[in-house]
Amino acid sequence: MPALDLTAEQPPLADILSIFEKVLEVAFKDEIFLVRDNGAVSRCVRPNARRRLLDEVWTFGTFNRHSGYFEIAGHVVHRIVARAFHGPGPSPDHVVDHIDTNRLNNRPENLRWVTRLENILLNPITRARIIIAYGSLEAFFENPGASFVPKWEWMKVVTKEEAQECRKRLLAWAETGQVGTGGALGDWLYEPGRISTPPEPENFDVSALSAIQREAFEVPTFTSGVMGAAPRRQGYVRVMAPEPKLLDTPSLTAQAVQRKWRTPTEFPNCPGAVSPGALQDYLARLVPGAVFGRNQYGENTVLEAAIGPDGALSVVCSTPSGIKGWSRARVFLEGEMICHESGGMFFSLEGAMKAHCLAIGAPTDGYEDSIDDYC
Repeated sequence: MPALDLTAEQPPLADILSIFEKVLEVAFKDEIFLVRDNGAVSRCVRPNARRRLLDEVWTFGTFNRHSGYFEIAGHVVHRIVARAFHGPGPSPDHVVDHIDTNRLNNRPENLRWVTRLENILLNPITRARIIIAYGSLEAFFENPGASFVPKWEWMKVVTKEEAQECRKRLLAWAETGQVGTGGALGDWLYEPGRISTPPEPENFDVSALSAIQREAFEVPTFTSGVMGAAPRRQGYVRVMAPEPKLLDTPSLTAQAVQRKWRTPTEFPNCPGAVSPGALQDYLARLVPGAVFGRNQYGENTVLEAAIGPDGALSVVCSTPSGIKGWSRARVFLEGEMICHESGGMFFSLEGAMKAHCLAIGAPTDGYEDSIDDYC
């Protein structure tokens, strides 16, 4: 797991786990946790209940490769630590900000409650990374996902001393702006004696549009036919009533139909016939890395798939060449056809996973801080 690679100078993870000064107890979503001021947590045994696997075990958490956060039993650790040391969030809309932007540094002094917009505007490190990557905050808000690719490799668990030193370097980096384009962060943050300037990032080509992104440009808009109506401003879609009928397109796969999805697409793992167990059969084939859709623009590969409480299949896909590199689809039976409905395109994987979790009734705690919340 790259995010947890330790340098020779850093103490072993087990030693960091045992270095602390304060322990607090906090109630969090029907559970009781003990929380140390080094960011470690321990879940307490429920009264009159059998001890579970993770009960009474001190841990920094399990790394979630999608969100970049530490979790314990489906709960994000930073929210548990923040609640213990800073109290509950002022409102349901508040999120926990990692001040040094290292999502694996859950020390209390590195966490604070902020609104989602404050999470961008008030953190000088986040602000600097955005300005370097996009040119300006204005460009970011106009097209927040155009050149942003989340990278977790530089993040890791740190000691109190390392946290203080890293924060100093990050703040100095944010103030000087003496970096290459892309806002890259790396091991230079942790290595003493190194110049606080990150290496030039790898070139990121955003010119190619994915099949999913092209879908957005190909779906027709509906305008008024009234004589003398003012022309529609470019970039704005006029909302008309009543709404147009659903856009269905025959796919390149027998028994499959596309909805809100105009480019004819092949679904190579789609069952050949409708049956009571067709969606379960489909789900079994949609393992991570499998091809979900294929058309003239490329392939969409599966990241996650599950069946929700409504009986529909939710699929999260990756299209690496796209500006909006993630998408979600909803698949369900409709008569004698298997309908593939576009569930949206997303700038961030967190946005796609949040939509997926909402669709299948799963917790969204690990995906509460997504740029797609603003778009």
